[in-house]
Amino acid sequence: MRIERVADDQFTIFLTFDDLIERGFTRDDLWQDASSVRSLFSDMMYEASIELDFELEGMLLVQVHLMQAQGMHVYVTQKLEDIAWDDEFVEMKVTLDESQELIFSFEDFEEVIQVAASLSALAIEGGQVYYMEGRYYMLLTETDLKDRNKENIIAIMSEYANASIVTSYRLKEYGKEIVQQSAVKQITEAFS
Repeated sequence: MRIERVADDQFTIFLTFDDLIERGFTRDDLWQDASSVRSLFSDMMYEASIELDFELEGMLLVQVHLMQAQGMHVYVTQKLEDIAWDDEFVEMKVTLDESQELIFSFEDFEEVIQVAASLSALAIEGGQVYYMEGRYYMLLTETDLKDRNKENIIAIMSEYANASIVTSYRLKEYGKEIVQQSAVKQITEAFS
């Protein structure tokens, strides 16, 4: 679990799916078991408050963004309002959202070429490739994946790369775009 302060009243938590498994959760639990989710969020808020020396009081707005292969980003914003709160009670409003895109990080471009060849064999042609902070990133959107089995695609990409915690918004803002569209097709045609 990685915790970062964003502002005086906001912090983020990133958990990989391995972190969730270590805590006894499956991905489906997040959607189906409300009491367990409440317990998970309470534990995370407690850990974050200790690590960041962040006093939790008032209302917490918690936005959870599930990423297909990476894990989940939790954005927590503290809203202090002129409301009398019980000292033992913190109200959380939780929003769950699931990303339909896959983002994988590669150490060198040769790995991008290899994964493009494997994806091309599955008749996948789309995707975008970015370069940022010494790594290459391949982004596949829901449109690129169409109705294909995402678990198979994740398995193939995991052979060559690591699931990335970088969001597509950050890649588009700070990364250098290497291939704008049809990345798998263009890379396969150029390097085969």
